Amino acid sequence: MIGLDAIGMAAATLPAAVAAHHACDREAPTRWRNAGFWGLFAVLLGVGPWLPDLLAGCLVLVMVGLATWGLRPSAVASSDAEQRAASAVRLGGRLFVPALMLPAVTLAGTLSVGKGRIAGVALIDPKQVTLVALVAGSIVALLLAVRLTRPPRTAPVAEARRLVDSIGWAMVLPQMLAALGGVFAMAGVGKVVASGVVNIVALDTPLAGTIAYCVGMALFTMVLGNAFAAFPIMTAGIGLPLLIRHFGGDPAVVAALGMLSGFCGTLMTPMAANFNLVPAAVLELRDRFGVIRVQWPTALMLLAFNITVLTLCAFPGGLR
Repeated sequence: MIGLDAIGMAAATLPAAVAAHHACDREAPTRWRNAGFWGLFAVLLGVGPWLPDLLAGCLVLVMVGLATWGLRPSAVASSDAEQRAASAVRLGGRLFVPALMLPAVTLAGTLSVGKGRIAGVALIDPKQVTLVALVAGSIVALLLAVRLTRPPRTAPVAEARRLVDSIGWAMVLPQMLAALGGVFAMAGVGKVVASGVVNIVALDTPLAGTIAYCVGMALFTMVLGNAFAAFPIMTAGIGLPLLIRHFGGDPAVVAALGMLSGFCGTLMTPMAANFNLVPAAVLELRDRFGVIRVQWPTALMLLAFNITVLTLCAFPGGLR
């Protein structure tokens, strides 16, 4: 049955290809350093579940050492500005087809294989149908892009390396911060947060509890840099015991809008470097925090919207 292990192996192909491309570049002065970092990341993604915990932890420390030593990007053969402009004119709106194919295949796969059964056979873990559909959509989008643009054979890997080098070690932040959230949850940080909030604010109505949950998700995400790290803390501390068990909130609505509130925090923090600081660096913006300055009004409006919808739709009595 296709589950998280297979998804991890599929995800490992990107850093593995980047590592191999670095290793084959004899002109790059730091090729082995870069190849080692992305190669270890591929190993952890692909076969991490089968590695001893101590070994996996040591590999992470080696990655930290390599990143601290410095992951220096090097020149990668690519098309020039004139070639890209000519290709854009030739292809026109068809350039958007591969990008749109990714969400289309993901949505179609999620809706059509909701229980993980294909032709009556259980092939996919029902809990991981969306992720499997996302992997399938990525493959379809890549093949379609190659078919459409007809680049050199090595172009997909070379362009992947160029983009990964531009982002650097920040590409690993989502996985690291999500793991940090799991550690915090197991350490009981959620209970401490809940007790602290209860002592400060009277959470005697669904509206008060919803405000504490959504705002807390946004604030913790701003501190930790990732909504996946904040989610287990706030959900274990406020979402599950208060909104769901005490007030009878719909678990699906509470979880979905709680995570969306965390994403509002992602839009407003430099800790989410891979979303906010890296794009500014890649696009060579003059204002390092320019992305955040543009996003924060939308984030606040969306956060207020989440609080309103969650209060009105998740609880049997609605707003009271």
